[in-house]
Amino acid sequence: MQILAILKSKKITPEQLFMLSVLAVNGGNYLYNLILGRVLGPAQFADAAVLITFLLVLSFAAMTFQLVTAKFSVLFENDIFDSFVSKIYKNSLLVGGIMGILIIAFASQLQSLFNTSSSNMFVVFGFGVPLYFIMSVNRGVFQGKKAFKSLSITYQSEMLSRLFITLGLILLFNIQSSVVISVGILASFVFGLFPFKFPKLISKKALVLSETHSKEIKTFFIITAFYELTQIIINNSDILLVKHYFEPYDAGLYASLALIGRIVYFIAWMFVMLLLPTVVQLKKDGKETAPTLFKYVGYIAAISISIIIGCLLFPETIITLLFGDSYIAMAPLLWQYAIATSMFAISNIFAYYYLSLDKYIPVVISGVFGMLQMGLVVFYHDNLEQVVHMQIIAMLLLLVIQLAFFKYDQIQSKKDSV
Repeated sequence: MQILAILKSKKITPEQLFMLSVLAVNGGNYLYNLILGRVLGPAQFADAAVLITFLLVLSFAAMTFQLVTAKFSVLFENDIFDSFVSKIYKNSLLVGGIMGILIIAFASQLQSLFNTSSSNMFVVFGFGVPLYFIMSVNRGVFQGKKAFKSLSITYQSEMLSRLFITLGLILLFNIQSSVVISVGILASFVFGLFPFKFPKLISKKALVLSETHSKEIKTFFIITAFYELTQIIINNSDILLVKHYFEPYDAGLYASLALIGRIVYFIAWMFVMLLLPTVVQLKKDGKETAPTLFKYVGYIAAISISIIIGCLLFPETIITLLFGDSYIAMAPLLWQYAIATSMFAISNIFAYYYLSLDKYIPVVISGVFGMLQMGLVVFYHDNLEQVVHMQIIAMLLLLVIQLAFFKYDQIQSKKDSV
């Protein structure tokens, strides 16, 4: 009660409440992964890591719809907004349905490609894909309208349901199967839909959008889809490639390393969620946007440095506390992987900033270096240490190029304003 009274007296803003919620969601997702790692062990956790990676890939693909919805929820109003939302719900359902069918149809091939123990886990996962796309559009509306309370609820619902349902099935019924994990993921998509305003799925005021609006939406959608594809490659290709090239035990060890090292990126994501609608609104109002970028880059840089130092000084303690002694072999690589993800997280802030301003060169840059990272791992994977080093090289080059573009863009802006 005393804590609640303090929170009320401090008058926490909706943005701060959302940031706290995102931290709680990330913490819950980490707990989910950590318990799976401890309960299943390295070899079985490798299968779970494939499903978790598929979930991350799906989240990036659906994020295209969420970001498009968020941006134009700021720009559009009244009947135009209703028409836009109706259309994007239908398109997301179509794309999600096609992706789900493809995953189900190629479940056996996916099992062979990633050396998993079952193809059924992909089948169950495929049924949930359309739900995730609808959920992402719903979140995009909340994000664009800055309805952070509703946005927080949908993220909390997804995380908590996945955590309790999955772990409940494993611990209560002693079922250690990858299919159980996919069932928990599917159930979380259902819970993550709420709060959801069903009438918006088929708008009664569905107007035909003007050619100008349609072109603007398509351009932003294509560019965002391309950028999210680069996010998928950079964020997840290493785990999938390691699962393909290495034995299950080594793949499980690497999955634990990736999970710990990526904490920087997951923390950075909450700033991205706040950055996009804020920058779009500032641009719409004719105000300066660079100070907002500097603020968020500063936050991410400070968090990144703290995490890297912690991973460098206490790697064995961190791995033992989070995953247990079975994963201790990854301790020497922990700080190195954290460096790679930190550079990516900072580069990501710049890319989303320019995406919000309809400047797409940083998106292309990210695509180039995403492919470079994947290519380096494909050709250089003699051991797990080499895999990490290839990512450091790619992400260092990406960050340098993004900073160089920012400097160039600032110089050009000053020249244009003179």
